[in-house]
Amino acid sequence: MNGLLEGLHAAQQGLRAGLHALGLAPEVHGQPAWPLDHRIAAEMLVVDAGHARRVLWSLACGGVALLVLVVSLPWRRARGPLWALAVALLVCAPWPQAHLLLAPAVPTSLHQSPTGFGATGMVRGQAVYQQHCVRCHGADGRGEGPDAPQLAQWPPNLNGALLWKRLDGELFWRVREGLHNRAGVLTMPGTGDALLDAQIWEVLDYLQAHAAGQMLRESGTWDRPVRLPGMAVSCRQGRARQARDLVGQRVRVAVAGQGAPWVADDPRWVTLVVGALPAGADAECQPQGGSDALAAAEQALALVLGVPVAQLPGYQLIVDRGGWLRARGQPGKAAWSEDDLVCRSTTTPAPVDGAAATSITTTPADGLQALIRRMDAEPVRLLRGGFPH
Repeated sequence: MNGLLEGLHAAQQGLRAGLHALGLAPEVHGQPAWPLDHRIAAEMLVVDAGHARRVLWSLACGGVALLVLVVSLPWRRARGPLWALAVALLVCAPWPQAHLLLAPAVPTSLHQSPTGFGATGMVRGQAVYQQHCVRCHGADGRGEGPDAPQLAQWPPNLNGALLWKRLDGELFWRVREGLHNRAGVLTMPGTGDALLDAQIWEVLDYLQAHAAGQMLRESGTWDRPVRLPGMAVSCRQGRARQARDLVGQRVRVAVAGQGAPWVADDPRWVTLVVGALPAGADAECQPQGGSDALAAAEQALALVLGVPVAQLPGYQLIVDRGGWLRARGQPGKAAWSEDDLVCRSTTTPAPVDGAAATSITTTPADGLQALIRRMDAEPVRLLRGGFPH
């Protein structure tokens, strides 16, 4: 299924790029526009297995029909039967219903956020949200702000999976241009030119981080993958300048502060320490950029954890090789275990042999090793609008 989704997404991106090169898809809000009224509804391929099978079979029939037509060109005597076979394949293909295959599109449908989920932008987005959005969506994002009853439709709850189910560019468009119901009645006023494009992207980052924190606080898990917030970092020997430079390695994020025990380096991962270091302490990696950048990093971590900044010291997070936050260690907990894996894959866990299974529960160190093994064996993947990102 992932291969089909990636192929369809690549096809749409390629079409957009080709039309842009021909001058038929001009730039809109900094990226080439999607010039069509519809796009492939990949979200339906994810939620409806029968529809996905019909799409696969239809593509297969279409591909075979095209191959038959190509073969028939130099084969004059068999051309008639081969053409009849191609037509039969196309007629008999289980073509999916158009309303399931296509979804309405906007010019920014295929736009992707340029922010990198950065901590500093996230904090700026929080300030913009409080100034421009809170009266309708509420301080907690549940859509119960003081102006909400005056709208034709109550705002949605932004603390669930909504922000992961929509494409980046379509979220952007809805914030900027607003929303109307099927009767054409305005249900959400857009910001128009009141906000810069960069501010809208930063608001979306803040909303995703806030929603992730609420998920974790209420259910004990991140139901959708969440990236480590981007920040400038300084590591020994100058190994990294941005947190994204650490992708490909496991990372432990430890929040230092009063009462939090110091964490030693561990060869199984890179250790990134956020917060005030004790006198004489030397962290493997730490945020850089001054007090404002450090404060932004702490605020971003507080958002995704769903806790106040004052309660951060002592928290630890494990980031997998793909840059996704996977496990949470709470203050005061002595050892890691598989129960700390709060972002899980939907894939079946890799089998563990009997000897390894016996050793997993023997010591705290084995609990950490079991957590790492499971995290590596069950990678997660972000889907937006049904497409892998």
